Amino acid sequence: MRVRYHECDPQGVVFNANYLAYCDICLTELWRESVEGYAGMAAKGIDVVVAEARIRFLAPLRFDDELEMALEITRLGTTAMEISITITLDGEPIAEAELAQVFIELEHGEKIPIPDEIRRGLEPYATG
Repeated sequence: MRVRYHECDPQGVVFNANYLAYCDICLTELWRESVEGYAGMAAKGIDVVVAEARIRFLAPLRFDDELEMALEITRLGTTAMEISITITLDGEPIAEAELAQVFIELEHGEKIPIPDEIRRGLEPYATG
């Protein structure tokens, strides 16, 4: 994807909070490829919430840069998963993000075990 003008701060670089938005785009694609999309999961009464997020900034992104993202699930636990996302520009790492997401049921927001069908969909992306 390309960096859009409104994502940049007065210094001409991508504002730091937008990196989490980029991670969210990457996660949306994971849901689309692995479990019938986020809407399909939500239709079954299942959701995920971010419990932790950490980003290491290595170099700036600027307007119109074309970035790439790579995602891997580093831990697929009982009720949660940990994800690593690397953002690159021209093959060089720009930022490294680590997120932890917890599975919940939508009605009450209670933590639940990862349903088997979702686990099966996520396993091909898991490295740990």
